[in-house]
Amino acid sequence: MGAFGRMCARLGHALSPQKIWGLSLARGLCDHGGAGGAVCCPPLPSVGRPTVEGCVALWEGLFHERGVPEPRLSSEYIIAHILGAKTLASLGSDRRTELLTDAQTRRVWELCAKRLRRMPVQYVIEEWDFRELTLRMRPPVFIPRPETEELVGLVLTDLRAGGGGDSPRVLEVGCGSGAVALSLLHGLPQASVVAVDRSSEAISLTRANTLMLGLQDRLEVLQLDVSLDPRAVVSRCAPVDVLVSNPPYLFSTDMATLEPEILRYEDHAALDGGDEGMSVITQILALAPCVLSLGGKLYLEVEPRQPALVQQAVSEGQEAGLRYSATHTDLYGRPRFCVLQRI
Repeated sequence: MGAFGRMCARLGHALSPQKIWGLSLARGLCDHGGAGGAVCCPPLPSVGRPTVEGCVALWEGLFHERGVPEPRLSSEYIIAHILGAKTLASLGSDRRTELLTDAQTRRVWELCAKRLRRMPVQYVIEEWDFRELTLRMRPPVFIPRPETEELVGLVLTDLRAGGGGDSPRVLEVGCGSGAVALSLLHGLPQASVVAVDRSSEAISLTRANTLMLGLQDRLEVLQLDVSLDPRAVVSRCAPVDVLVSNPPYLFSTDMATLEPEILRYEDHAALDGGDEGMSVITQILALAPCVLSLGGKLYLEVEPRQPALVQQAVSEGQEAGLRYSATHTDLYGRPRFCVLQRI
C-alpha cells in the first residue's frame, strides 16, 4: 500500500470511482499532458471530507513517495493558498481542523497534480513573495531566488546613503517578473527605473506586476536584448545612476544537473550563461560605461566562481571606463555580488 492508501485508511476515506474533469477516477486521475509528462493522481475521497491538516499530511506523503522535493512545504503552501492564506501556520489551529469543502478539495487535487509533475510551487499557486511584495508568477519566467533579495538590499543600502543623488534613475537588465525593479521602487519612493528583458513573457509579467502594485508611473518596461542590440539599450535608457542585473550565469555544463522543476519549466535562456557563465555578463560589462553616469555603479549577481572572472575582464579593458569596487558574499558566505563603478 502506497502513502496515499495508508493515509486514506488512517483517515477513513473509501476509494471508489468518481467523475471529475470528465475522467474516471477509479484508479486515480492520470494526466498525460504538461512539461512533466504523464502522472497519475489518487482519486478524490468519495466518503466524507478531509480536514485541512489531514489533506496536508495526505499530500505530503504522496509527494514524498513520488520524490517531490520539500513535500511538507509543498503541501502546506498549496493548501494554504487555496484557503486564502500565505502559510498554514497563519490559519490558526481552529481552521486547520476544519473540513475542506468539495470545491476546495477538488482545487487541492488540481493544484497538487501540477506539483506531482514537478511544477515549482511558485508556478502552481501563481504568486510568490519577494521582500515586501507579493508578485504574480507564471512559467517560463524566471523565479526570483533568495540571493536576489540580498542584491536588492545591497543596492538599496547604497542608494539610501546618497549614491545616485536625490532622484536616482536605475536600469535593470533582465527583469524577469519585475522583482528587482519593483522592490527598488517600493523601497525608494524618489527613484525611477527602466527595466529591459529579451523575453516577451517576462515583459508581459513585469508589466502585470507593475500595474498590480500601482508603480507604472515610475517604471518603464522595454523588450530589448543587450546581446543583440546594445545600441538600442543605450539610446533608450541612458543615462542612469545605477545598472543592476541578475543575468544568466550558470555554466552550460551545469545545466544538466538542475532539478526537474527548473529544467522542465523555467526559461533556459534566463539561466544558461555559456561555457563559463560569462556570455551575458560580458555584454553587460561592455554596456555599463555607455549607460552609466560618471560615478554610477553596476551591481551584478553572479556564480561564486565568477567574481575573479569579472575582475579579470575589467582589468583587461580599463579603457572601457569601469573600476571593480567590491565583492560581497551572500548569506552562506559565498562570493555572490560584484560592484563596479564608472570612472
